[in-house]
Amino acid sequence: MTTETAIFRVDGVTKSYGGVKALDSVMLEAGVNEYLSLLGPSGSGKTTLLRVIAGFEVPDAGRVYFQGRDITGLPAHERGIGFVFQNFALFPHLTVRKNVAFGLMYGGETVSAAETDKRTQAVIDMVGLTGMEDRGVDQISGGQRQRVALARTLVMQPKLVLLDEPLGALDANLRGRMRNELRAIRERMGVTFLHVTGSETEALAMGDSVVVLDRGRIIQAGKPDDVYSTPASPAVAHFLNRFNLFSGKLSQGVFTGPFGTVAVPKATRAADDVYAIRYDRVRAQPIGAVTSGPALKATYIASEYLGSSVMNFFETADGKVVEVEHHLSLGAPQTFEPRQDYLLTWTPDQAIVFGREGK
Repeated sequence: MTTETAIFRVDGVTKSYGGVKALDSVMLEAGVNEYLSLLGPSGSGKTTLLRVIAGFEVPDAGRVYFQGRDITGLPAHERGIGFVFQNFALFPHLTVRKNVAFGLMYGGETVSAAETDKRTQAVIDMVGLTGMEDRGVDQISGGQRQRVALARTLVMQPKLVLLDEPLGALDANLRGRMRNELRAIRERMGVTFLHVTGSETEALAMGDSVVVLDRGRIIQAGKPDDVYSTPASPAVAHFLNRFNLFSGKLSQGVFTGPFGTVAVPKATRAADDVYAIRYDRVRAQPIGAVTSGPALKATYIASEYLGSSVMNFFETADGKVVEVEHHLSLGAPQTFEPRQDYLLTWTPDQAIVFGREGK
């Protein structure tokens, strides 16, 4: 994507509160009809970035562009950008229909009653709320309230919708359903979505692109499978919550860690020497088994059934918990004896190594 084809662009935005930088020279853009997931831990600056784009916060430095126009100084209601809040921010005394129509009825532009009714009903039908128009928002479920909040934004026909952890208040089943519905709605309307989340599963599942934010800076951006398979730093691997990370020493192409020494033909430059191996790449074998790769002695603690996979937890002598994931599509899982020792091993070329000697 070029700057000319971006629906919005954030150029060097910095924002501080009490001398602490919430955003530090952030550069970000998204194309037309793109779903962009913004992932990061609490306090990383995700919501602040959304609020700057929406116009609820003024940056200390940098510019915000929307549809090729500098909107940095425009108030929120003049930007034409939709915002779906985490708590939905619905009017409890209004019906579903009146909540959805509110912006058309009381916004800055005059919209006829007939056009208001037509657009309101169309978007209510689109988000699956047909038949609930006259209910109060306290008479519908959490998932339905989420749809009302989304419909109230979409009825204004924005070209960009900002979603601030919109699924956080829903149960696991509803989150899965709403993920699919959000993507379908976005594709039907041709709207760009910028979706903030602290869930790596949500970010990877929904985004055409994933942007990882840490301490106010973007530390990686790319397609979900690239970010998942090749995290650019130990911090990204940690946020994705799919990698066991081991500290050690990288020297002259050899990494020394709690599992012994391993040749490392390629390493990614980082401030610290860290060895990362995905949960589903680790195998557990009996003590005394012959291994061709790294071998780490650890004690089995417990297992957790996740539906499509089983997560097994092991503890090393120094108290580190190592996770071993088995996908049930590969067959029945291993069984382990509680408090028994096993050897954890993996194929070295499936690891990702970070260090000061990296390139």
